Amino acid sequence: MANIFNIMDFLWAPWRSKYVADSSKSKREEKCIFCEFPEQNDDERNLIVYRSKYAYIILNRFPYNPSHVMIVPYRHISSVELLEDNEAQDIFRLIKITLAAIRKVYSPDGFNIGINIGRTAGAGIEAHVHVHIVPRWNGDANFMPVLSNTKVLPEDLETTYVKLKKAIEDIINNEDSLDH
Repeated sequence: MANIFNIMDFLWAPWRSKYVADSSKSKREEKCIFCEFPEQNDDERNLIVYRSKYAYIILNRFPYNPSHVMIVPYRHISSVELLEDNEAQDIFRLIKITLAAIRKVYSPDGFNIGINIGRTAGAGIEAHVHVHIVPRWNGDANFMPVLSNTKVLPEDLETTYVKLKKAIEDIINNEDSLDH
């Protein structure tokens, strides 16, 4: 009889356990970092790259890839259908700006853009909806996480913060260029 638990049938990602543990802890503490960070007015420490009227762009502290960001509405809501039209429009505008900025600075080969709604869907912070933007490069998945339980990121968050902040500000100052 064949072994139904053949190791080749599974993809293990043990480096994600810290993220899962941290997100479970923050839920137990009943605090929402997506609400707290903007109120603290310490954008650099909290990795808030840009603030718009209804939402903001923040670097993911546990990135899958360099320049993995999230776009977060200020209002504490759990799902996309609860967004007001002006919030949804602002979030989509920030997605466009973010894509342009990441393309300008990092030249990725593609992107994953996603919204995880509910814990079952993978939401680490399920009570506050947010959009993930993960740039992708050909060959960005490698053997390091599997063999050594290590995710290799070629740049620290502070450097990414400075680069993206400048690129986003440049794009905002020339926002008409996004429409062409």
